[in-house]
Amino acid sequence: MNYNSCVEMTPSRLRLRPVAAGYAVAAILSSLLIYQRYLVYTRNPQEAAAAGGMYACGDLILELIVAGLFLLPTAALVWMIRRSEPAYTTYAKVLLGVSLTGPASLVLMVLPVLNQWYWGDACVFRLFAIPLIVVVLVVSRVLTNFVRARRLISYALMIEGLTVLLTIGGLIVSWKWRRG
Repeated sequence: MNYNSCVEMTPSRLRLRPVAAGYAVAAILSSLLIYQRYLVYTRNPQEAAAAGGMYACGDLILELIVAGLFLLPTAALVWMIRRSEPAYTTYAKVLLGVSLTGPASLVLMVLPVLNQWYWGDACVFRLFAIPLIVVVLVVSRVLTNFVRARRLISYALMIEGLTVLLTIGGLIVSWKWRRG
């Protein structure tokens, strides 16, 4: 028995290696960028407090860059798995899990104990990412021909929509409550 024939990888696995490498590179670059932003805040706290709006805009731009870094390997992944029902269904389950982080972020923001420190920031960033996640969900749903994957992605879209409605409703209630 030839040893090489036992360890040969399927072509699909070989094609997915660059996607996995893309996700790894995106994670490393994102971590470095976020750490660099953290250092800016810790080294210049007075400046960050004085120019809060400018720093907030920088945070939003950083979020868009990080999202863009992860969208590139995701696009490659969707393109590669679009004809495999098990792979696309697994991908749809992951998207459903990602969509569940939206309501979880909303709940974490409401609880005063948990919205302190960076958890609150992460929750806000997650809610700001809703439009990008909706774009990924819509494109993923359009590209699939599989019923189960389409249904899971539809559930994820409904969860994102309900999260938006709950966020807007909470802001309106909070605004009216503060006005007295």
